Amino acid sequence: MHKRCPAEAHVRHGTTLETVEAPHSPYPAHWEADVVLTDGGTAHVRPIRPEDAGLLRAFYSRLSDESIYFRFFGPRPKLSDREVEWFTNVDYTGRVALIATIGTEMVAVIRYDRIDPGEAEVAFLVEDAHQGRGVASVLLEHLAATARENGIEHFVADVLPANMKMMAVLRQAGYTAQSRFADGVVRMTLDLTPTETSAEVTAAREHRAEARSIARLLSPGSVAVIGASREPRGVGQTVLRNLLAADFTGPVYPVHREVRAVAGVRAYPSVTAIDDEVDLAVVAVPADSVIDVVKECAEKGVHGLVVVSSGFGETGAAGKARQDELASLARAYGLRVVGPNCLGIANTDPAVRLNATLAATVPGRGRVGFFSQSGALGTALLQRVAQRGMGISSFVSAGNRADVSGNDLLQYWEEDPATEVILLYLESLGNPRKFTRLARRISQSKPIVVVKSLGAPKSHSGTELGLPDSAISSLFEQSGVIRVDDLIQLFDVGQLLAHQPLPRGPRVGLVTNSDAMGHLAVDSCLGAGLEPGRPVNLGAAAGAQEYGSALAGLLGSGEVDSVVVIYMPPVPGGSDAVAAELARVAADSGKPVVATFEGYLGMHPALAPIPSYAAPEEAVRALARATAYAAWRDRPADYPPELDDLDPERARALVEAALEDPAPGDSAPGHAAPGGSASGDPGDRSGRADAPERRVELDPTDLLACYGLSVWPSEPVSSPEEAAFEAERMGWPVVLKLTGPGASRQAGTVRLGLSGPESVRHAYEEFVARFGPDAPLAVQRMAPQPAVPTVVSVVEDPAFGPVVSFGLGEVTARLLGDESFRLAPLTRQDAAELVRSVRAAPLLLGEYGYPPVAVGALEDLLVRVARLAHDLPELARLDLDQVLVGESETIVLGARAVLATPDAPRLDGGPRRLL
Repeated sequence: MHKRCPAEAHVRHGTTLETVEAPHSPYPAHWEADVVLTDGGTAHVRPIRPEDAGLLRAFYSRLSDESIYFRFFGPRPKLSDREVEWFTNVDYTGRVALIATIGTEMVAVIRYDRIDPGEAEVAFLVEDAHQGRGVASVLLEHLAATARENGIEHFVADVLPANMKMMAVLRQAGYTAQSRFADGVVRMTLDLTPTETSAEVTAAREHRAEARSIARLLSPGSVAVIGASREPRGVGQTVLRNLLAADFTGPVYPVHREVRAVAGVRAYPSVTAIDDEVDLAVVAVPADSVIDVVKECAEKGVHGLVVVSSGFGETGAAGKARQDELASLARAYGLRVVGPNCLGIANTDPAVRLNATLAATVPGRGRVGFFSQSGALGTALLQRVAQRGMGISSFVSAGNRADVSGNDLLQYWEEDPATEVILLYLESLGNPRKFTRLARRISQSKPIVVVKSLGAPKSHSGTELGLPDSAISSLFEQSGVIRVDDLIQLFDVGQLLAHQPLPRGPRVGLVTNSDAMGHLAVDSCLGAGLEPGRPVNLGAAAGAQEYGSALAGLLGSGEVDSVVVIYMPPVPGGSDAVAAELARVAADSGKPVVATFEGYLGMHPALAPIPSYAAPEEAVRALARATAYAAWRDRPADYPPELDDLDPERARALVEAALEDPAPGDSAPGHAAPGGSASGDPGDRSGRADAPERRVELDPTDLLACYGLSVWPSEPVSSPEEAAFEAERMGWPVVLKLTGPGASRQAGTVRLGLSGPESVRHAYEEFVARFGPDAPLAVQRMAPQPAVPTVVSVVEDPAFGPVVSFGLGEVTARLLGDESFRLAPLTRQDAAELVRSVRAAPLLLGEYGYPPVAVGALEDLLVRVARLAHDLPELARLDLDQVLVGESETIVLGARAVLATPDAPRLDGGPRRLL
């Protein structure tokens, strides 16, 4: 479906086309993207190029007469050479065309042509065989983002009344749309300003598409094992035997170039030689043969690949290049890839019974979806799950994560009714901003438990993130993710969440037959922030009746939210009766029960579904995690507040002016990106490959004012006399301080309470003697006391986007790294948690004899700073150092900002794309 553009109107009416000029500049790299379509397949989106003339002609030749009629309002059997030249040569500003390709074929095109400074006519056309797959919708998202970058605010399109599909695409995009009928056509106008609705539409389409793509992998109708050799211990034959042993419900096809049968099953020389359809291919051939296999699978129409072969990114630069080629080629042909260098995938659904892994032991049917980035660790992890009797719904080992990642699995498990708990073992983070967005939504209904390996946080590309590991924990907490320290805790928490209801509060009842074990449980509860009751000690001889009565009493009490049962008899015997009675009493109580039952770890057959732990402290630790998660989930829904006194348009103008024409001395030396220059052309901020990055440092006072924040006035001084003059002008008492980056982090850089000219001159001379004659000094009026000094910062992290940090400004807090983090924008609840997450928060809350301060005003400041950072991706860093929090107000004593032209849009912003 497609509509015309102004230039194409000349073609229809026989007017001579203008001379076509070659593009004057390359397009930005972020205009290219791999995307997932609504049926789970993939396509590649990129701007059209002059060399695409052949693709365009072939594409046009496959169109139906109806599609051509809707596009051109009449028959047009073929395109002339001049028309092809016009359509494939664009300037990437006033005229832009994007195409979607699958394999080597172009399957859709969308374009706009500017007709006014802020308006352009849009048209699109999708090959008939690919209509209904969501190609037009995703192309419209990408073209709208491109248009906004080029200053276009509206799209218009003339549509024939019978072209219902095109009108539906335009109306369902989520933008504000208007339409009117005239001269036999419907003119539709779209306001391209992003709205809450358009963002929701984009997220919903992304969710459905990615969930569908994983469903196709985990529920195949048939599987081919490529590289299934006759070697009993060979990788391919191991996967084949595991598929057969699991009794996979569909046909299994071994593929081997030479042999006729493997493991008693007929083999085929290639996947294309298989007569029937193949949905999933497990690839176990040498790394240098994988690319050829991908091409064969694409020719066959395979939907997805599981590449267990090694020899890719884990081996170095050459392997990484081979891995990138694998992912790019597979996506170009519409395939999703798990791996390479992975253990495989499994689905315990009785209708599927898929074990396409190297692990002979796969747990039985359960409620847990399990993702492991590590292939080598996957076998041991599955064995531990099976030993605990937990069971899984599905399992994916992503290995090197060339394509499918944990984010894709989150989208799938959110919709999967068989999955109630999600367990993730992560060694790196793919798209952290997307992960936190998805996790925050999914955690409202399904718990997500993560063990993230320690060390420098890594992105999907392997580059180090700019945030410390403590910040990762803070951002997980903001999203409701339960982060644990190790694999034991991962399963400890997972088995509780999978088999027990969530606690309604922190009050814990204790039943035991040992004083020592009871005291240990009490201490563990107190250390974990729970509220233990007095242990009910039944004595060493207690049996089923005593335990059942005690548990029933606690579960029926309105003073208990959960119960820990400890059963460690001195003499073995009678344990099955006790277990059965505990399980009977706990059933349908609505309150979680955990146990330390003779040191059994996992789901004791007679005790199930009550999980048992080896020691009381492990049971309590898991219960504490579940309690904190339940409290997070029970919070009222909260959204970033609407603030009426903001002026984002003026802030945007200030930022653009600063980047285009920085004041003398504003350039931030040493901050230019590799390959860029702080002295490059400031006018080109398009993100094109040839655009140097500009970074400038500036006083953000005017910028903060646009968001309702003011900076306490200060005046730079360069002599003792000037310092005394400014102090007299401001009014006594005053402060003399050293300014510049990091000045407040040094000892002895501030002189407070100066009450006369001589004291100011003396302080000035002391600073000069200590820091040199060129030290930047300033005079500032003394702020009201008492007040608590704090520090607020924002950084634009390349992976997470804008991250707000908060901590106290005292030296001890800084040395201890007592700092908390949250993603922008902030809700009121986020701001409150940000303040209370630091260990020194009691100093703000009126504890330990300190007077309470204006925490509400501080939280409002945090919300405003976060909104500023969210609105302006160019804000590379903002430091408010220090922010004094007094009895009734906050005072920003100093502020510094660094602006930078972003290389590309934020990872989780803009149109859908695979990252």
